[in-house]
Amino acid sequence: MSDAKSSVVNTSRRTFLKAGAAVSGGLVIGVALPEVFAAGPVTTSMPNAWVRIGSDNQVTIYSARSEMGQGVYTAMPTLVAEELEVDLDKIKVEVAPAGEVYINMLLGGQLTGGSTSVAEGYDKLRIAGAQARMMLISAAAQKWGVDESKCSAQHGSVFGPKGVRANYGQLAEAASKLPVPKDPKLKDAKNFRYVGKSIKRLDTPSKVNGTAEFGIDVKLPGMLYAALAQCPVIGGKVVSFDAAKAKGMPGVKNVVQITDGVAVVADSWWRAKTARDAVVITWDEGPAKAMSSGSIDAGLKAAAMKPGAVFKKQGDADAGLKSAAKTLEASYEMPFLSHSPMEPMNFTADVKPDSCLLVGPTQFQQMAEGVAAQMLGMKPSQITVRTTFLGGGFGRRIDVDFVAQAIEISKAVGAPVKLVWTREDDMTHDFYRPTSVHTLSGGLDASGKPVAMKFHLTSSSVTARLFPPFVKDGLDPFMLEAAAIPYEIPNQLADSLIYETGLRVGYWRSVSHALNAFANESFMDELALAAGKDPYEFRRVLLDKHPRLKNVLELAAAKSGWGKPLPAGRFRGIGLMEGYGTSMAQVAEVSVKDGVIKVHRVVVAADLGKMVNPNIVNQQIESSVIFGLSAALYGEITLKDGRIEQTNFDTYPVVRMPASPKVEAHLVASNEKPGGIGEPATALISPTVANAVFAATGKRLRKLPLRLA
Repeated sequence: MSDAKSSVVNTSRRTFLKAGAAVSGGLVIGVALPEVFAAGPVTTSMPNAWVRIGSDNQVTIYSARSEMGQGVYTAMPTLVAEELEVDLDKIKVEVAPAGEVYINMLLGGQLTGGSTSVAEGYDKLRIAGAQARMMLISAAAQKWGVDESKCSAQHGSVFGPKGVRANYGQLAEAASKLPVPKDPKLKDAKNFRYVGKSIKRLDTPSKVNGTAEFGIDVKLPGMLYAALAQCPVIGGKVVSFDAAKAKGMPGVKNVVQITDGVAVVADSWWRAKTARDAVVITWDEGPAKAMSSGSIDAGLKAAAMKPGAVFKKQGDADAGLKSAAKTLEASYEMPFLSHSPMEPMNFTADVKPDSCLLVGPTQFQQMAEGVAAQMLGMKPSQITVRTTFLGGGFGRRIDVDFVAQAIEISKAVGAPVKLVWTREDDMTHDFYRPTSVHTLSGGLDASGKPVAMKFHLTSSSVTARLFPPFVKDGLDPFMLEAAAIPYEIPNQLADSLIYETGLRVGYWRSVSHALNAFANESFMDELALAAGKDPYEFRRVLLDKHPRLKNVLELAAAKSGWGKPLPAGRFRGIGLMEGYGTSMAQVAEVSVKDGVIKVHRVVVAADLGKMVNPNIVNQQIESSVIFGLSAALYGEITLKDGRIEQTNFDTYPVVRMPASPKVEAHLVASNEKPGGIGEPATALISPTVANAVFAATGKRLRKLPLRLA
């Protein structure tokens, strides 16, 4: 990128370590965190944030989180700049290489996901900036022979008595020789210049002028291009292939068989793709060819009749239901979903005898490095991972199947290779959001107050595949998000059953929040109807022990005009959820004409604790609503004869401009610890819209996508 003020630069592990060890005239800080911040699921390594100040007065932050539209390349530097007392537009971002030093302590790996970037980095990046500031002040004080109390830092310089001044670059070498302060003094929030303010994003200029590098843009010297033919049934293998015709086509350099299929390598991607389509392949489709949506659905519903592992027990739910004046039971169904990021899967690999360079879009640098080391029999230190911008991730780029494919192809042809999937490849070879069945039952007393509730979830476990040690006693914590309701109902029992359908599954934006929120918030509306109560008031009186949730519910209702007349044909629905440390309520305004659901307006009230950049928060809420609305109205992956039936956006629609509602976000000023905002709105929009559709039609839709016909 040519604009230094918004530059995002990649760096290799070796280059980074060399710079970190001895930057000529520079200061590199690895933050040693106080114990209070080091606590977390990972105990074998210490999370670190790295700040470098060069003798050229350039301030650099190494971001351990991948930028996929959520704004980390602005939020992370903002936290450092605030404490470092340097102008935000003077900060440059470089993508961190793979390494344990960059582990996300909230997730246990060097991983971007779970709406954790700001929550995990808020304190440690401020500490990084404060430590650097204090060291620079100390260096200046020693240089001038004055007490540190006589010096102050402002706008990238240290000022001393009688107007003496030195910029950070002039002090960096001396500062680098000083001890790192253990307990730096952090700024009071009332003195913030940037944190909490709506600052323009630093990555926007490069994305506008085309200098931002996405994985699909990568070019290396001598690089070739690969297109991969994969079995139409996921998991199938090559029996034989005839590449005679393909090998004679223009630009084709090689045709190689790898674990996942047959790759054609050429001097341009289009030539590789065209030749790939000319390869005749005989496949062993394996047992998965017998799978269909009907068989999966039948198996899932049969499994749902079995008891699961209990994760919440409060009071006696069975007794509460038995003594209730009125009881209600309902089941809710969610389909498989595709991630479908705008940039299909791609990665570039350059395998050499003693090293491997990996360049591309990934959410999980640590796993990419580990897979490469295992495949090639190399040490992690021989693997360099360079992360580009991601043209969407949504959890799909946590998996590294496409990275492994690029490695295998590069090794086979002995050259750097960029593998690019087609849209059809991407949609038919995803790791899909799991399908699920929820069965809920509830009981009301004579006054209409809920006295008992049971929740039973049956679904596949992504975690059992990716991180099996986290699944204990039959419980996957990433299946249970937003499953335990926050409402004050005295008798509750919640359990879940892991049932593997045979189709591979992966984490999808908001993970199980989307599944569980749809069931819970739809059922709360059904209970309100059975109680003869207004859905808003029914929820509100059950939240006295949850003031943040109650506040956002009241705020959303007030801002949406809940209870006030709407134009003819318009109806409202409401939903509430806590997820990622964020309390959120939504009100959707819809109309239904000729069976078509139109969402006109979505009002969102959110309390996510301390915010770094409200502008980015608003962007994330808007994008999450649209992403979730696509799933609510259209999203569904189906199978026939083991094959995914949806292949492109003509058969897997997403919300387009004419169907996009007006989204209004109302943010609560809060001093609570930072929560996440990249995903909650995605989970909550489905039940909110479903509740509005019921208000409009009197028909309760318990299955996604929402269809009236």
